[in-house]
Amino acid sequence: MSEMANTDPEGIDGVRMTWNVWPRTKVEASKCVIPLAACISPIRSHPDIPTLPYAPLRCKTCSAVLNPFARVDFTAKIWICPFCYQRNHFPPHYAAISETNLPGELYPQYTTLQYALPTDSAAPQSLPSPVFVFVLDTCMIEEEMEYVKSALKRALGLLPDNALVGFVSYGTQVQVHELGFSDLSKVYVFRGSKEISKEQVLEQLGLSVLGRRPGPIGGGGYQPKGVQMGIPNAGVNRFLLPASDCEYTLNTLLDELQTDQWPVPQGSRASRCTGVALSVAAGLLGACLPGTGARIVALVGGPCTEGPGAIVSKDMSDPVRSHKDLDKDAAPYFKKAIKFYENLAKQLVSQGHVLDLFASALDQVGVAEMKVAIERTGGLVVLAESFGHSVFKDSFKRVFEEGEQSLGLCFNGTLEINCSKDIKIQGVIGPCTSLEKKGPAVADTAIGEGNTTAWKMCGLDRSTCLTVFFDLSSSDQSNTPGTVNPQLYLQFLTSFQNPEGQMMLRVTTITRRWIDSSVSPEELVQGFDQETAAVVMARKTSLKMESEESFDATRWLDRGLIRLCSKFGDYRKDDPSSFTLNPCFSLFPQFMFNLRRSQFVQVFNNSPDETAYFRMLLNRENISNAAVMIQPSLISYSFNSLPQPALLDVASIAADRILLLDSYFSIVIFHGMTIAQWRNMGYQNQPEHQAFAQLLQAPHDDTQLIVRDRFPVPRLVVCDQHGSQARFLLAKLNPSATYNNAHEMAAGSDVIFTDDVSLQVFFEHLQRLAVQS
Repeated sequence: MSEMANTDPEGIDGVRMTWNVWPRTKVEASKCVIPLAACISPIRSHPDIPTLPYAPLRCKTCSAVLNPFARVDFTAKIWICPFCYQRNHFPPHYAAISETNLPGELYPQYTTLQYALPTDSAAPQSLPSPVFVFVLDTCMIEEEMEYVKSALKRALGLLPDNALVGFVSYGTQVQVHELGFSDLSKVYVFRGSKEISKEQVLEQLGLSVLGRRPGPIGGGGYQPKGVQMGIPNAGVNRFLLPASDCEYTLNTLLDELQTDQWPVPQGSRASRCTGVALSVAAGLLGACLPGTGARIVALVGGPCTEGPGAIVSKDMSDPVRSHKDLDKDAAPYFKKAIKFYENLAKQLVSQGHVLDLFASALDQVGVAEMKVAIERTGGLVVLAESFGHSVFKDSFKRVFEEGEQSLGLCFNGTLEINCSKDIKIQGVIGPCTSLEKKGPAVADTAIGEGNTTAWKMCGLDRSTCLTVFFDLSSSDQSNTPGTVNPQLYLQFLTSFQNPEGQMMLRVTTITRRWIDSSVSPEELVQGFDQETAAVVMARKTSLKMESEESFDATRWLDRGLIRLCSKFGDYRKDDPSSFTLNPCFSLFPQFMFNLRRSQFVQVFNNSPDETAYFRMLLNRENISNAAVMIQPSLISYSFNSLPQPALLDVASIAADRILLLDSYFSIVIFHGMTIAQWRNMGYQNQPEHQAFAQLLQAPHDDTQLIVRDRFPVPRLVVCDQHGSQARFLLAKLNPSATYNNAHEMAAGSDVIFTDDVSLQVFFEHLQRLAVQS
């Protein structure tokens, strides 16, 4: 897609805001309807971001980092912090600076830069190795087991040599494999039916301070490098070995690994103790040095039915909970499982480790319950129908790939935010956890992870995006020096451990203008970013749907949209036909129309697992991607014109066109009736119909471009008009032609059998309600 969109809306800073000029007062801000929010991509790569090889200078009062907006007195060697107006002296090694000799952090174009933080020890080999613990569910049929084994073997081959690897398999019980003992396979078994604490795990594995065995066993005193560097627990290297050393052992182990042999009675589900397996893996990682980046990679093939975290009974006649069950409080396991995963999340966050989930099953596996642990640790999540499906296979491979395709997985991130006086932070929606760091900038009300000015991101990557909600302090602006300053400042500090183990600090400082919106509302309008606003509203709605009982999302969105149009529309009172919207707002109602119909708001026909999956991705992807989830893009291919964007409307369907629908989670290639008939007759194979062969191929080539940059890999649906799979396209289109007005239709187009209102009807109602006096 990068060829098509040459403008980069996020720029070097990776920040997009709902409003790019801010009203002065809390009252004016509340009249804007759309909250003041910034969507930030903390470590998005950009060719123009320099890396400085030293530690940053911080303000001695508010600890903001020196940035291009600081006022500098070169003769007195003093800089004034734009956040708190503190005067700071430059340290001696900055003595040579002058107007013509600036350090990198004062160049006006470097509003975002990176510092490579010096490590404590001089030894370069002491950079910590990343740890991957694979947790494999063995309760599956042979065929699935083969798929998952081959995916695991491929992943092992792609891991960097210094990465440490551990392996846990589970079914009715949990097996921790001792990889450091390669003469024969040695396994520690845990019961799957009862909860187990971190201390008990370490005790049983012989890793606790009390139960430590003298010296590594069977390894002939071998200790991988990095272990002597002071993993306090020399024994952990029996379970976690460098990938290069244990690849052979693990491959042999995988070859011999069988599906769970525990007998499953007729009419019962397999007994699967996912909760205990993840507790054991987290406990094992607890023996590593603090500050080691580590991921638990869970491969799950069905619902947990045994021990803590169970989501359903073993009796097949009990279905897995649905949205209706959750609404009626008829899901007996749900709250207990959520409580269990909340505690697991707390443990993982305190250790700084990540939980990734790869779930492949036809039924639900419990993503809705695990969501809290995945989201708070910044883990990846992929939901597929089978381990043989490209959605799983290609996504899993992407996690471990190097080079262009790599996700750039980083560890142990912390985000801190500094802001000008009078700005308060309500909280963050996205893959992070509040560190409960109080300060004057903390707002009274919390949205998402709130009550703090610092957040922990155990795992983050190039595409991670967080949404920060701001509020203004309610005090009337007194005549402090701050009010004179027409600019507001925000600074985002992200420290993280990059894939090589080096600690980095990314600093982004941005400025926006304060305006008096009662005096100049048109400036406010020009600063509105409708795409970002739509995504922020979607994220806020999803959060409210999860956390508030009986929240009516559609009504809440509608009321907000009507208020927005009443405030910013041009119209004569009570005259709907006079209503017009400024171009800065004109796309927003259409976004809201599609959001109301999207899987984020209409959970009917989706399982709680799917809903949780969609919402997790909505909350962590950048604005352009999230916008496509809410409002898919449609491209039309035909003989007489180049590929061009088409309206997301049933009227775009024609017999002689191919349509490509990108709804982020799936990509649909839809052949019109005539095209499908020609293809079935094999015209594309005849030399005189070269053009037809190219037309058929073009959408597939464009799909490859989309898939290349996307994680998780979307599902590809290739279908024909009137075929059974055409529903994937029809469900997303505006029903401008339904069975009620089918007689007005053009030949070769289509109707949608629905009672949903169309965009036109939605607009008419919106105009009528917005102009009401």
